[in-house]
Amino acid sequence: MSQITPDSEATPAVPAPHDGASRRIFIGLAVGVALGLAANLLGNGLWVTEAAAAVADIVGNLFLRMLFVMVVPLVVSALALAVAEIGDLGRLGRLGLATLAVTAVLSSAAVLIGLGLVNTIRPGEALAAARGAAAVEAASTAADRVIEQARASKALREILVDMIPQNPLQEMAGAIDGSSKGNGMLAVMVFALLLGAALAAQPTATAPLRGWLEAWNVVAMTVIGWGMKLAPVGAGCLVFNTVARLGLDAILSLFWFAFTVLAGLAIQLVVVYPVVLRVFGTFRPLDFFRRSAEAMQVAFGTSSSNATLPTSLKVAEQNLGLRRDAARFVLTVGATGNQNGTALFEGVVVLFLAQVFGVSLGPGQQLQVVLMAMLAGIGTAGVPGGSLPLVAVIAQSVGVPAEGIGIILGVDRLLDMCRTVLNVTGDLVVAACVAGREPAQTGA
Repeated sequence: MSQITPDSEATPAVPAPHDGASRRIFIGLAVGVALGLAANLLGNGLWVTEAAAAVADIVGNLFLRMLFVMVVPLVVSALALAVAEIGDLGRLGRLGLATLAVTAVLSSAAVLIGLGLVNTIRPGEALAAARGAAAVEAASTAADRVIEQARASKALREILVDMIPQNPLQEMAGAIDGSSKGNGMLAVMVFALLLGAALAAQPTATAPLRGWLEAWNVVAMTVIGWGMKLAPVGAGCLVFNTVARLGLDAILSLFWFAFTVLAGLAIQLVVVYPVVLRVFGTFRPLDFFRRSAEAMQVAFGTSSSNATLPTSLKVAEQNLGLRRDAARFVLTVGATGNQNGTALFEGVVVLFLAQVFGVSLGPGQQLQVVLMAMLAGIGTAGVPGGSLPLVAVIAQSVGVPAEGIGIILGVDRLLDMCRTVLNVTGDLVVAACVAGREPAQTGA
């Protein structure tokens, strides 16, 4: 694949796809929102709405399963092959450092934006302390599981040790559903990095294994491609169930909280990302967003960075024209390590709950929230609702009642869909900045 110059005025970059995939997914999402609102207004007692919800739940979950079933094989094969193709450990180190630098810029900007907005808008003050306590009591059952997960969190020393898994297969088995006793997907990625480094160090002796991984990569992308044929209907069904269950009442009751989160996500998306693309990358922002639309829409429908990874890889290579090995490396690492939308959300939630319960957080404690939210964004599982246990950990660390999470559970799924869009787009921004400056790749 020959390398292109994305910002070239003389000749355009890789032509934008005209297969209509983005348009079909957008139509599916729009129909899902409209039907969801109609179902919510009709009420849950009608057999028609209950039947529609049951069918939508089945179709939506089938779509997710078709994506999740091949995520671990895809991550292992894509990341290992990317490292093997890079080969030069010096170049691998440069890619890693560049990825880390751009990720740090995006994550710090996201959390600081959230911090500034929550201190300016002060959404927690819209709920009186008594109403906040009542909301927590009403949602305490739903919050119990989240709090239990937070209490089971490990110390930093254990997290660092568990980055290298004792049993990679065990980590792979629990990486998607969160049942791993180690670091889950992060440990799987470290294993894939070690595997790729070994392939690069012994290219001749490991040629059969490399061929096997290439075959696995093809299989994974093929199966996920079948699943993506369901994307317009599947993503629409997932959105339908979310909107039908929530309706407008739940959103309006937490309007200022939701507004604060969405405003922060919007500023990061339309201000920070274009600036970073201009400073560190070579893409015109509008062109970048147009070419990345398909991945952004899948992210919104699935609420999962992991499930969107195959689409992100396709967008990076085919739509953005990025060098394959570098794009694979950055995106597979970024699916877990670059979740600045989640980091922004976690910081906003903690400060919002502090305002609800009248807990005064000084500058030092707010700085602690910023740093912990940035670190938590790295370790958050790329699955729906994966950030909530870490929110509880951060809240407890600064004296905010973790049970307060019950207040925001009603609108979390909707906000999860929005912050996943930011996470996935951020991964592509990092890939465009890092892989977009890589020298031309010879061969396919």
